[in-house]
Amino acid sequence: MNRSVILPLIASAAILSACMPAPAPQPAPAPVVPMVQPVASVDGVAGLESREPDLCGAKTYATYLSQPGSVIPQLGITKEYRIVEYRGIEPQEYDPNRIVFRLDAGGNIYNVDCG
Repeated sequence: MNRSVILPLIASAAILSACMPAPAPQPAPAPVVPMVQPVASVDGVAGLESREPDLCGAKTYATYLSQPGSVIPQLGITKEYRIVEYRGIEPQEYDPNRIVFRLDAGGNIYNVDCG
């Protein structure tokens, strides 16, 4: 076939395809809902303790937030406490009666909680 036949065929095919009706819209797929597995009970598992709200009395030391960490030994705390320095390693055993003071990069207290 020569060019004089091919070009008009392509042009007429393009024109005819523009006259075709648009395809019918498809319904949206159903949303994917993740399956949430129930949390297993930890009753009877040795070594686990639940976090109780402020058993150590940390809120009484909230007034020392933003104070230098050097004031902690002078507070007269009779309970067990721990000081975690900025980017320091914190052991993972949880004691709900222990007070934990966390220090920022400047050595100031930025968090007081139990643990």
